[in-house]
Amino acid sequence: MKINRFFQLSVLGATIFLASGCKKEVSRSTGWEYNNPKNGGFEKHQFTNQPTGPGLVFIEGGTFTMGSTQDDVMFEWNNSPRRVSVSSFYMDETEVSNLDYLEYLYWLNRVYATDYPGVYRKALPDSLVWRQKLAYNEPIVEDYFRHPAYRDYPVIGVSWVQANDFCQWRTDRVNEMLLIQKGILAMDPAQKNENNFNTEAYLAGQYEGLPDKQLPDLNPNGTGTRKVKKEDGILLPKYRLPTEAEWEYAALGLIGNTLYERVVERKNYPWNGNYVRTNESRYYGGFMDNFKRGKGDYMGVAGNLNDGADGPAACGSYFPNDYGLYNMAGNVSEWVLDVYRPLNSMEVSDLRPFRGNVFKTPVRDAEGFLAEKDSLGHMKYRDITTAEAMNRKNYRQADNINYLDGDYASSIDNNVWKEGAKDTSSTNLMYQYGISSLITDHARVYKGGSWRDQAYYLSPGTRRYLDENEASDAIGFRCAMTRVGGSIAGR
Repeated sequence: MKINRFFQLSVLGATIFLASGCKKEVSRSTGWEYNNPKNGGFEKHQFTNQPTGPGLVFIEGGTFTMGSTQDDVMFEWNNSPRRVSVSSFYMDETEVSNLDYLEYLYWLNRVYATDYPGVYRKALPDSLVWRQKLAYNEPIVEDYFRHPAYRDYPVIGVSWVQANDFCQWRTDRVNEMLLIQKGILAMDPAQKNENNFNTEAYLAGQYEGLPDKQLPDLNPNGTGTRKVKKEDGILLPKYRLPTEAEWEYAALGLIGNTLYERVVERKNYPWNGNYVRTNESRYYGGFMDNFKRGKGDYMGVAGNLNDGADGPAACGSYFPNDYGLYNMAGNVSEWVLDVYRPLNSMEVSDLRPFRGNVFKTPVRDAEGFLAEKDSLGHMKYRDITTAEAMNRKNYRQADNINYLDGDYASSIDNNVWKEGAKDTSSTNLMYQYGISSLITDHARVYKGGSWRDQAYYLSPGTRRYLDENEASDAIGFRCAMTRVGGSIAGR
């Protein structure tokens, strides 16, 4: 294995330090001693690697063939196989459950209900997605989300926008608890309105909370103590939805199918072989996940049920894939971060592929200071302007959703070119929303089959889309988190 030169020097420096017994670490660049208030107090903190956040599983990245692995029976041709690389990241072991989401709603109601009741109402799942014109589903409409019998089942009726709001809330609650566990903040259940812990507001100095034990400030011009900074390595990166590439890579779990750098068997599903378990005699014939075997067959015959679930099953049911992830095929489909375009496979980057970037920057006042957080306690952001990006070579505008597919430059309509570009987007012209397609800039990809789907959609390579503000009785979500630093666990 190739060893990084900086890693060699770090090991050498640590060895010398240990051998000397008392010599303190100094900068390789300047020779000045770290963590010494007498020479200015520049700090370097001990950091080994990123801890795994609650509920997450480490997914070691790598290269894989993303795309369809079987005949395209729907004739959509929207996921042609291509080679891409995905960086290491973290993903939830299971889907987000009703109990997880109820905890979120409880917090919103406790913090915002008095002055901003709309925040709570906006986050509520749409329980009416269960209704069918010719089916008796009223009991599950009333009970699925709140009855304790379903508390460990995946939350459904949640839009893409609502799922992203949950991810932001989860980030803040996890980081707040990390600071409490470190003794830096005291528990503060009386938080209200804008006075609630938000990671970005805390780092920007716009949230105080109840300080318990602040860190020492080694800056001789400082106050003697300080708040946690990103450089301390205490706070975790954001929880977020996985990208489509991350989700598909994690679902396939090829880590169990490789010999050195050779993938010995490409998978159609998150497991080897067919959709019944055949490699363990005690489970022989048992279904690997929850799906619809055929018309009218959602769970099998009484006395010999196949997947045993007429709708969603509890999170963590059935068998995990080789990454230890449950229900990456079947049970519920899952939202991912990407905007849908049929030709994404031909256009997106081959490293960390993603479509949906809208580059933003913090709002600042006339003197250049960060604007005050909003009434809910969140920092304010705005899209970058064309003037701010005009001298860049890697991007020239904030909204890159339509780049190469939906923008003016990618239009093949000669009339559009003759008339001249009124704006940079021609999505409606290219896809004729409401006439020949439902593709817009708000169409988001969801992946994986569900309890409503037949076996074809269990393949991680299949892809579908829905408007980001709509919800379904068959779509849930799970969170992901970026891995900072090395791609190998423990490095």
